[in-house]
Amino acid sequence: MKLPKLSIKPSEKVELEKKILEAEKEFKAGLTSLRDLIAPSAFVVSSNYAEVSGKLARSFFVVSYPRFISVNWLSAVISLDTQMDMAMFIYPIDTEQIMKKLRNKVGQLQSTMAMNQERGQVRDPMLETAYQDVEALRDRLQQGTERYFRYSLYFTLYADTTKELNEISGTLESLLGSKLIITKPSVLQMEQGFNSTLPLGNDELAVGTNMNTEPLSTTFPFVSSELTSNDGILYGINRHNNSLILFDRFQMENANSVCFAKSGAGKSYAIKLEILRSLMLGAEIIVIDPENEYKHLSEAVGGSYLTISLNSESRVNPFDLPPGVEDESNEDILRSAVVNLLGLMNLMLGKLNPTEEAIMDRAIWETYAKKDITPASSFINVEPPIMQDLVEILGGMVGGESLAQRLTKYTEGTFSGIFNQPTNINLDNQLVVFSVRDLEDALRPIAIYVVLNFLWNIVRSHLKRRILVIDEAWWMMQHDDSAKFLFSIAKRARKYYLGVTTITQDVSDFLQSPYGKPIVTNSSIQLLLKQSPAAIDLVAETFFLTEGEKYLLLESDIGEGIFFAGLKHVAIKVIASYMEDQIITTDPKRALEIEEAKKELQAQQTS
Repeated sequence: MKLPKLSIKPSEKVELEKKILEAEKEFKAGLTSLRDLIAPSAFVVSSNYAEVSGKLARSFFVVSYPRFISVNWLSAVISLDTQMDMAMFIYPIDTEQIMKKLRNKVGQLQSTMAMNQERGQVRDPMLETAYQDVEALRDRLQQGTERYFRYSLYFTLYADTTKELNEISGTLESLLGSKLIITKPSVLQMEQGFNSTLPLGNDELAVGTNMNTEPLSTTFPFVSSELTSNDGILYGINRHNNSLILFDRFQMENANSVCFAKSGAGKSYAIKLEILRSLMLGAEIIVIDPENEYKHLSEAVGGSYLTISLNSESRVNPFDLPPGVEDESNEDILRSAVVNLLGLMNLMLGKLNPTEEAIMDRAIWETYAKKDITPASSFINVEPPIMQDLVEILGGMVGGESLAQRLTKYTEGTFSGIFNQPTNINLDNQLVVFSVRDLEDALRPIAIYVVLNFLWNIVRSHLKRRILVIDEAWWMMQHDDSAKFLFSIAKRARKYYLGVTTITQDVSDFLQSPYGKPIVTNSSIQLLLKQSPAAIDLVAETFFLTEGEKYLLLESDIGEGIFFAGLKHVAIKVIASYMEDQIITTDPKRALEIEEAKKELQAQQTS
């Protein structure tokens, strides 16, 4: 049986569709969606903030950026201890379109500079800088090494009260303003600003800045301002987020470190603080002190303070041999001693020519043989020769008379005694300081070389956790032989569980030496404090600093700078406790006050 075919009038069909849509709308209104679950219960918009479910929200957009911007500049904002949403929008722009605009811009700048020149006006550095920047950008765009983008950056801050919101807003504007990044609140557009920072990808503010690839890469937000390890000593406070910088230098690739700073920037203070804290972990510390800066520290911890001078009783014999090294033969030990002595002779007598060096080499071997020290003999309980023995050997050799005569000032002349007696010092202490302040300037690099050679023999013979601190290392870098010797120690120190700390204020002399940069590259930890304008370019080139980091080092306060550990680095502030500060202070006024207090205490005890 066939059902009758129903015919519906067009007017009735439209009415039926309306009823179906209304019913469907009512049905959907009764359903709960994800949007209903996450949507705020209330949203009130005012001119300079929005209220979201009882929370106050204020949105900001970035208007302009400086000409130079440092890497990780956003890390200070990301590390803020406050609730915040941040959104970035990056729009690629066609390179051909940008090239046309840059070509027109170059023409405008050239015309303006030409007109100013015809009128006899003084050149405008800003115009020339803009012209150079545009031309450099055109070259990189044409070569394909750069691309051009439209970049927008928005922030939305949250707070419970208007006062708290104003404080947080001021902090954000100050942080970015200190980097010459201008931000503005989205007044009368708070709803658009709030929507733009939601994870929906909607840019409702549409406030952007043109950027090429290089500056855009500095906005990468996924950075960590933490620079610390699970154990070690406290080096200072992280200036990015006030976290602690803790490191054990002996757990890195090598335990070497360098410290560069201008005079009075706090480099000796920072290193003495490291020494004091390393002593508590059981490390043995040896210091080469050119200015008696470590005397008070040595007295405070019961260390040994040895003065190396013409009138001192402490003597180091440059002909000493290491007591015994397990993995080296007697021939290797003796050959190493002869090579080091040849370097010493180049310091004492001036650069030797090849003929003089050959004579000196043979004379040193014969000097050791005179004391029955040969590759075939045992080095146990042997008496090493002294400088006088070498002078006698040279005096009896053909061609050696001149060298012997030049060496006599170290055995019989003005400088006699200091390098011409057996070693009489003892290193049986956790902290040993060698003071070379009272030496003549001509003798100082020679004495440091001899002391370092003596210490290196001790380090090679007894494996212990040690740190060797060489203050004012630029003295060593003035001569190729001493610089080469210092580099060889830094390169081989890891094998003997030794960390070499090199400190200098004369950065130019140190880094311009052919062995200066290799010493830096062989140091896992580097500490840069306040620098002088004359040295900052060389430091920036050596450590690959950005423009922002250069300005940071120029404007840093005492004890502030950049701390490098491996491939990571952060801004650091060196902080000591009251007791530590009393022990390690390098301020002459404070040191004088401490000395006067000690004298008063001694006077009270005697009375």
